[in-house]
Amino acid sequence: MGGCFSKNKYTTPDANGYRSGRTGDTGYQSHQNYQKPSSQYTPQPSQPERHHQPPPMPRPQPQPRPQAPIPAPVKPAPQHHSPVQRLEPNNILGKPFEDIRSKYKLGKELGKGQFGVTYLCTEIATGHTYACKSILKRKLVSKNDKDDMKREVHIMQHLSGQLNIVEFKGAYEDRQSVHVLMELCAGGELFDRIIAQGHYSERAAADLCRQIVNVVHHCHFMGVMHRDLKPENFLLASKDEKAMLKATDFGLSVFIEEGKVYRDVVGSAYYVAPEVLRRSYGKEIDIWSAGVILYILLSGVPPFWAETEKGIFDAILKEEVDFESQPWPSISNSAKDLVSRMLTKDPKKRITSVQVLEHPWIKGQAPDKPIDSAVLSRMKQFRAMNKLKKLALKVIAQSLSEEEIKGLKATFTNMDTDKSGAITYEELKSGLARLGSKLSEAEVKQLMEAADVDGNGTIDYIEFITATMHRHKLERDEHLYKAFQYFDKDNSGYITRDELESAMKEYGMGDEATIKEIISEVDTDNDGRINYDEFCEMMRSGTTQQAKLF
Repeated sequence: MGGCFSKNKYTTPDANGYRSGRTGDTGYQSHQNYQKPSSQYTPQPSQPERHHQPPPMPRPQPQPRPQAPIPAPVKPAPQHHSPVQRLEPNNILGKPFEDIRSKYKLGKELGKGQFGVTYLCTEIATGHTYACKSILKRKLVSKNDKDDMKREVHIMQHLSGQLNIVEFKGAYEDRQSVHVLMELCAGGELFDRIIAQGHYSERAAADLCRQIVNVVHHCHFMGVMHRDLKPENFLLASKDEKAMLKATDFGLSVFIEEGKVYRDVVGSAYYVAPEVLRRSYGKEIDIWSAGVILYILLSGVPPFWAETEKGIFDAILKEEVDFESQPWPSISNSAKDLVSRMLTKDPKKRITSVQVLEHPWIKGQAPDKPIDSAVLSRMKQFRAMNKLKKLALKVIAQSLSEEEIKGLKATFTNMDTDKSGAITYEELKSGLARLGSKLSEAEVKQLMEAADVDGNGTIDYIEFITATMHRHKLERDEHLYKAFQYFDKDNSGYITRDELESAMKEYGMGDEATIKEIISEVDTDNDGRINYDEFCEMMRSGTTQQAKLF
């Protein structure tokens, strides 16, 4: 993405916890200095009456010295005149609206999420460049959404200045948007850098793991639980070979409340800890997620795979970590020891961030010999494949007959209460509730993100069908052929690079590197294009099978 792009937020996952009171000077409250007006006079103590003597004859009293007339009250200085600025009704951050464009110029788009867009941003006065995440307030529908936005800003400001955490520069709000200004991370995503380098070793993986766990350590030390650690949330500060890794997304983070048991199911499928799925967890979940990232860094695939999200969750709860498949026999015992300690299912027995940072493999014992190149290949496949598959499934859903989508159309119509042709988050939440769903707001948000292919914040009819249709129907031959024809615009029998690029850009899904990787991974006969058999193999191959390819 090229900038510090905070991905989509989900709401309730950010249920607020302990606030350390360190609001800093972010302006969450008006910090006006109030001065108590000084008194105009000082009351004199009254003299006690003497009741046993007659009152003395009145004596002439000295006339009071002429006093200068009391001047008319001077209008107070501005700070006294308006101790509190009235806030607009739709104010989120709790400070007056301010036009960010008076100080910064918003440039090219760096990334897009469900709630907003991240832009390259230049400070007008200095020419310094930053990343600016602009969130449309109309997409922050519920009170929880707004609280989450405020908390994300608060947490970023609270953690700013720590190693391996993106530097927070400020937050602005106007009538339409909230703008979060942060350090520009120009080095790209973690996996992109590894793949681009083309060579890799355990020692390099150990250095990356150290930086990731350093983020966990700082968060926990400062009373924050991250709750959504994954490779996409780490960017490199610059294109320099030794650039520092930076955590950029705190949308699901919360302040830790001592003694509180957290129950919201949050995070991303591959990286979620077993205790999250059991709805009883604490900060130990961050170590599990970091352990999953380390497993991927060493092998190219996550430790728990399945065809569906439910299958992944079942594997996380029941299966043991695989250290038998390639390349694990050639990975050092010290590395395997650390991974197994980080992926211990019992959170009480799981290694802590301090213990990870003290582990011999992290402190220099990791060997420098190259890791098998197949690991890089799998990492590329894991990162790129889902985009093409998701787009192809959407194409297939568009061609399904009324019979094949029986019932789904009625469900969509019932959920789309304003008849706009698209389901908003609030409509999805209330529709699921009417169907008897017990999903938390966090889970509804995750459903929303998964179904919203084009990332515009709503689910259109075809996206809804794609998300709810049984996969076995979507992968039948006639449907696969229709999808293939969609990409094969010139009916040549092949999907060329240009055709793939055109189709993916139509949905805002494809950048140059991703398209190149998809071609190279799907094109098994290496002729630079994708034929029908290769396309079908890609669509039918589940993640479980992909994990066993190497």
